[in-house]
Amino acid sequence: MDIKQLQTILAQGEDSQHQFKRNFTNVDSLAAELVAFANAGGGHLIIGVEDSGNITGLSREDIARLNQLLSNASSQHVRPPIHPTTQNMTLEQGMIMVVSVPEGLNKPYMDNQARIWVKAGADKRHVTAREEIQRMFQATGLIYAEETLIPSTTPQDIQRVRLAEYFENRYQQTLEESGLPIAQIIKSLHIGNGQQLNLAGLLLFGKNPQQFRPAFMVKAVYIDGTSIASQHYRDSEDIEGSLIAQYEKSLSFITRNLHRLQAGQGVNSLGKLEIPEIALQEVLVNALIHRDYFISAPIRILMFTDRVEIISPGHLPNHLTIAQIRFGLSNMRNPIIASHATRQMPYRGLGSGIPRALESYAFIQFVDDREGNQFKVIMQRPAQQGTTNHSVAV
Repeated sequence: MDIKQLQTILAQGEDSQHQFKRNFTNVDSLAAELVAFANAGGGHLIIGVEDSGNITGLSREDIARLNQLLSNASSQHVRPPIHPTTQNMTLEQGMIMVVSVPEGLNKPYMDNQARIWVKAGADKRHVTAREEIQRMFQATGLIYAEETLIPSTTPQDIQRVRLAEYFENRYQQTLEESGLPIAQIIKSLHIGNGQQLNLAGLLLFGKNPQQFRPAFMVKAVYIDGTSIASQHYRDSEDIEGSLIAQYEKSLSFITRNLHRLQAGQGVNSLGKLEIPEIALQEVLVNALIHRDYFISAPIRILMFTDRVEIISPGHLPNHLTIAQIRFGLSNMRNPIIASHATRQMPYRGLGSGIPRALESYAFIQFVDDREGNQFKVIMQRPAQQGTTNHSVAV
């Protein structure tokens, strides 16, 4: 950072990547600031500056003391330790210290009292909600929602016919021919511990998943208009069952409410769907497989006269962007579900779903709503294609 860049930052004020502090004397306060930056996208702690941006300056004694304090805070009061760097800069008004904190690779970071801090605008906040803490561990691959054991479930809650079909398709032998007890098969497939099913096992092979996790379903509605505020519904359905059942029923709900276009075919032809089925398949599969299962909420399908919206709980994981998923990059939030889904649904697990959907139908918009913690796919219906901006939201 040079003087000109610093002056620009001071003039613009604090934000999520730049925090101003007059001075530090307390190691715990400093550690909390470091933790918040490390758990976010990293940033700069500028010491010797008022919140207003006015420079108060530091003495050489301050600089020496702050370096010692910073060393102590980053190594002894932050878990796991982090490695900030410092830069001392002299301006007309006085000397300041710029502490650069990189984004952490081992999130979540916490202070020595096991408190997790994250940035909240220009300030920071203490994370206390269990679901948010779980998502932070999930982001680093330390835990997965799908591995959560479901209390009160037993191997008897498996739909044996579905499991048998899957097993024979994957291993070219029947369950009986394998000679393994069902508890061992459940453990080997990572869908439970032998006594209980985990969430992946329940959703993939359970007889009645919503008996134990009622929120993990799809709520579908066809609204007669273009606004969700409309009170007139043409069709609605609460879609339950296993993931494959939810996929099939959701696809059926959408296709039965779409128009079919002749598109040059004969008058006796059934016609082509106004939105290609392959595009619908890809976005539905992605919604079911990649949603955030730490969030107890259903997937929503909202059909309007001008568009179809599919809304999944959870924004894109980590720092994955819309631009990246358009080119086939992916980040598996639920690897067990994904690994088994390749043999149950039209899913390949290669990150090719979104590019394939766009190739078959260009009028798709993606909205990564990080504030609302949801991901939305908007598919415009043909009647609106001449008047709608179809650029993909970033």
